[in-house]
Amino acid sequence: MSRVFTMLLYNASIYLTWTFHELKVGGFYFELEADIKDLIITFVIIIAASNLEWNKGKVRPLVSSIRAKLRPKGMPLKLVQDADGLPRVILTEPTGSSAEVLLYGGQVVSWKTERREELLFKSSKAIWKPPKAVRGGIPVCFPQFGNLGSLEQHGIARSRMWSLDRDPSPFPPANNQSSVDLILKSTEEDLKTWPHSFELRLRISLNPGKLTLIPRVRNTDNKAFSFMFALRNYLSVSDISEVRVEGLETLDYFDNLMHRERFTEQADAITFDGEIDRVYLSTPTKIAIIDHEKKRTFVLRKDNMPDAVVWNPWDKKAKALLDLGDEDYKSMLCVDSAAIETPIVLKPFEEWKSCQELSTVSSSYCSGQLDPRKVLYGFR
Repeated sequence: MSRVFTMLLYNASIYLTWTFHELKVGGFYFELEADIKDLIITFVIIIAASNLEWNKGKVRPLVSSIRAKLRPKGMPLKLVQDADGLPRVILTEPTGSSAEVLLYGGQVVSWKTERREELLFKSSKAIWKPPKAVRGGIPVCFPQFGNLGSLEQHGIARSRMWSLDRDPSPFPPANNQSSVDLILKSTEEDLKTWPHSFELRLRISLNPGKLTLIPRVRNTDNKAFSFMFALRNYLSVSDISEVRVEGLETLDYFDNLMHRERFTEQADAITFDGEIDRVYLSTPTKIAIIDHEKKRTFVLRKDNMPDAVVWNPWDKKAKALLDLGDEDYKSMLCVDSAAIETPIVLKPFEEWKSCQELSTVSSSYCSGQLDPRKVLYGFR
C-alpha cells in the first residue's frame, strides 16, 4: 500500500502546486492561507484515491475526472443598470478593491482600493447621457487623438455602445468577477465618417493594487488603414500643485498650447502651476505620478504605446468646459498611454495589441524626494 500511496501523491502533485502565497490547480491561481492549503491537498488526494483502479498491482489515476473536480466554475459578471440607464460591469477581487466599467464607451469610470478610496477622477459636472462622452475614468481614444483628424474629438470609440466579448480569442474567456472582455465593431453609420471596417477589443483586469487594460485593434477591411490610439487616464490627486511626474525628463514633446511646436523637457520632473497639454515622445515603459500630500504614487506601465500625454486644463480652461466643474482641475491629472506621433498601420486582417498597467504604491518623504522614484528603475 505504501507504493500505492506514493503514486497517489505523485499524481496529485501533477495538478497541485503551492507556494506560501498561492495555490495553483489545473492552471488557475488562488490566494490561500497555509492551513487551508493543507486541507485542499488532503482533499485532492482523497479525490484521487476515490477514482483509482487497481489492476494487477498497478495504479491508474483517472486524470480527467480529477481535473473536472478541480476546475473552477465560471462566475457570472455583475452587470447593473445605473440611474441614467447605462449598463455597467462591476469588477471585484478577493482583497476588496473594485472597478466599474461602462459599456457606453468601453470606459472604466471607477477604480477603488480595498478601503473604498477612489483612484480615478470623475468630473462633478460629467454628462452621463449619450452622445456626450463621460469626462473622467479611462476613456478610449480611437481612431484619432484630440482634434488631429476629421472626426469628433478623440474619435468614435468613447461615444459608442460596446458589447461583452464572448470570444476574445486568442485569450481564454474571462471566467471570474475580476475581469471583463469588451468589443466594439464598426457600424454602417461609422463607415460614413471613417470608412474602415475594424474590431476593437479591450480586456480589463482587476488585481490587488493593480488595474490592467489590454486593447487590440483588428483590421477587418480589405484595405490597409492607419489610426491613433490612447488610453486617457484621469487620475485622482489631492492637490495638483503638490504633484510631480517623473520619467519624462530630457524627452522631446509637442506643446499643444504652442501650436504643436516641438521642445525638449529641461526639468528634473514635471510640476504644475498652470495649464499643460503636451505629447511626450518615445517615452519609457514606466512613469511615476507622485502625490506628495497623499503620499501615494501611481505607477503607469505601458507597452506598444510609445507616447505619453500630460494634461491639466487649470482654472481658465476648466471654466470654459461645460462638463467640468470650475474647481475640478485641482484634483485631477491626465497622464495617458498613447500612440500619436507615428500612427499605427494595419494591413487587412492584421491585429495590433498593447497593454497598460496602473498600480499604486505608498510613498514618503526622504531628503526632500519621494522614494517611489526608484520604481522607475527596477523597484517593483
